[in-house]
Amino acid sequence: MGMTTRIEAALSSAIAVGQGRGSVPARLASALDYATAPGGARIRPTILMSVAMACGDDRPELSDAAASALEMIHCASLVHDDLPCFDDADVRRGKPSVHKAYSEPLAVLTGDSLIVLAFETLARQSVHAPDRVAQMIMTLAQRTGMPGGICAGQGWESEVEIDLSAYHQAKTGALFIAATQMGAVASGQEAEPWFELGARIGEAFQVADDLRDALYDAETLGKPVGQDDLHGRPNAVSLLGVQGAISRLKDILGGAIASIPSCPGEAHLAEMVRTYAERLTPVAPNVTAARSNV
Repeated sequence: MGMTTRIEAALSSAIAVGQGRGSVPARLASALDYATAPGGARIRPTILMSVAMACGDDRPELSDAAASALEMIHCASLVHDDLPCFDDADVRRGKPSVHKAYSEPLAVLTGDSLIVLAFETLARQSVHAPDRVAQMIMTLAQRTGMPGGICAGQGWESEVEIDLSAYHQAKTGALFIAATQMGAVASGQEAEPWFELGARIGEAFQVADDLRDALYDAETLGKPVGQDDLHGRPNAVSLLGVQGAISRLKDILGGAIASIPSCPGEAHLAEMVRTYAERLTPVAPNVTAARSNV
């Protein structure tokens, strides 16, 4: 089974569990599927799975659960980000955002349900490898909430003064750190050596997202553009200019490759990062296919 097929199968299975059977709120059950499929590039679970495979992937059921849990957290964050109280975005991945398609109350509940389901999905694997599962649950929790997770990243946007480094690491880097660390832990490796790779990839994606927001149109991205300027957020383009941001992006990705810990699949992992580097680096405005659906 290919990696993409494997990720989609694991996610579909997890969502089916969350939807339940019998007497359930049908619209909320439908919204769980709407929020997660069809997905974007599934970059975070792909990185997680790539690390797991590079480390041996001796417990594929753990890698599958981790990948689907991570993607559900990411999708939940998108549902909440799009709400009127945050970005007030009507479109996500080229279709109406969840609150536009289902209502604001159901969007809140959809995001909440996906977060809880992510941890349930991991917990169900505790009978196979309790120590590994406990570490993955801890890692995902730390990268989701406070003080260093995506909730903290969103929280920085309500502060008068923003610590740009902490903001970027929490808002974008957190789930990439979770991806590399959970992939390693799922295969029985220590999490800490994989922190730097995740942090660097996350920083690269933040810079790339800043560039896309500044350079591309809504049709290309499948979501509203100009959000950084609209909401007065700090970003790499305003600080460094377009060419400076592109140069910074290339430097970060070079450092990411150099930070890969020694493992059996190190060369293949490095090639994956290089491939994403090519996909991430903008060439000119409005010429790239929708790569932001990540």
